[in-house]
Amino acid sequence: MKRYEILAQDIEASIRAGVLKPGDKLPSVRHSCQSRGVSASTVFQAYYLLEARGLVRARERSGYFVCDGAAPLPPPLQQPSAPADASIAVDVSALVFEVLQASTTREVVALGSAFPSPLLFPLARLGQSVGAAAQALDPWSTVDDLSQGNLGLRRQIALRYLADGLQVPSEDIVMTHGALEALNLCLAAVTRPGDTVLVEAPTFYAALQALERMGLHAIEVPTHPGQGMDLAALERAIERHRPKACWLMSNFQNPLGSLMPEAKKRDLVALLARHQLPLIEDDVYAELYFGDKRPLPAKAFDQEGLVLHCSSFSKCLAPGYRLGWAAPGRFTQAVARHKLTTTLGVATPVQLALADYLRRGGYDKHLRRLRQTLATRKLRMLQAIARYFPPGTRTTQPEGGYFLWVELPAGADSLRLHRQALEHGISIAPGPIFSASRSFQHCLRLNYGQEWDARTEAALQTLGRLAQ
Repeated sequence: MKRYEILAQDIEASIRAGVLKPGDKLPSVRHSCQSRGVSASTVFQAYYLLEARGLVRARERSGYFVCDGAAPLPPPLQQPSAPADASIAVDVSALVFEVLQASTTREVVALGSAFPSPLLFPLARLGQSVGAAAQALDPWSTVDDLSQGNLGLRRQIALRYLADGLQVPSEDIVMTHGALEALNLCLAAVTRPGDTVLVEAPTFYAALQALERMGLHAIEVPTHPGQGMDLAALERAIERHRPKACWLMSNFQNPLGSLMPEAKKRDLVALLARHQLPLIEDDVYAELYFGDKRPLPAKAFDQEGLVLHCSSFSKCLAPGYRLGWAAPGRFTQAVARHKLTTTLGVATPVQLALADYLRRGGYDKHLRRLRQTLATRKLRMLQAIARYFPPGTRTTQPEGGYFLWVELPAGADSLRLHRQALEHGISIAPGPIFSASRSFQHCLRLNYGQEWDARTEAALQTLGRLAQ
């Protein structure tokens, strides 16, 4: 843990314990430097981190003050899942479809939605880029790089990889209709019907749907709510079941929000390399971190081209534009061929618009604002759960993304809760849709990326009452 993180942790503990109360001013930067023996930069980083967590706020020319909302939080989830070590024929699509239909109208408080509020995105600015791209459209650009996508946009994405120290050439990137297509293309490139794929427990329901559609079997691997997949259990599953691929999220996993530590990512890639097992890495939430820098993907440690890295702009910039990509390493040509024989290419004007937006700058400024908003909403939702939900409720406390995984006391039925909540105009994502074995009956996923207002607060209160 870095010095600024230790300082932030100490101050947060004082706030939680009531030593620092709402409205109290934090020590000045100079005083903290002297008392802690650290640099001004360290103090500022700690205060910025606390601000991103929604615990303190800066007042111009006055300093930093404890927020009014620094209330108790629910106890954290700390135990990994324990799925059965068995190959499962996946059959979840009907249940997932039933649940997802509930989040499609504006009248519903969409706590079960897979997307943050569309009001969080610079859609007007993106619209300007769409207009500029349309006016300057070169007719030949509609057929250039048809399968892999617009070269200018791929170069912009390659530059963002490079900023994190990853050498991903633009020719190794395949543009897709959102990350979901990228993930499906990668899965098709490394498996055949009847094969087995390793997944987290719980895992993103779209991964299960992809396995179901392609006639693949799932092996659920124990997963820690804070640190991701259990690597010892992963190796045992590899040796026993001889899978053809592993599909996981190393950064802010959906639904847990877990963040795999960097050293563990390195060990994960080394383990899979020993077994020559491809890793399909779903990394759509990495830009939504609440710390000081974007966490590296597992792809950063890949020396053999076995990591098929997938991401998109859907969760952090332009959800309706459905623009994603894959960096599939040694499988690039296979993925490009699958793209060519399925959806052929991605709409040229959309690609040109995103390339224009990224070139003009402003993306990182938008991301900083978005991350701070999400961090604040996470804190408010945690506080609401602590106020309204039954005693014994536990939650994950993610360091990024916009999902909370909530574990209700034993005996709760989240599918029943889902149906009751709908009668009150509230959607949730019940635990069983995140499991090939329909496990996690007493768990649910909540989305804190929606607008936070009196209606949302009331929905959490109602949900807590129903859960009682």
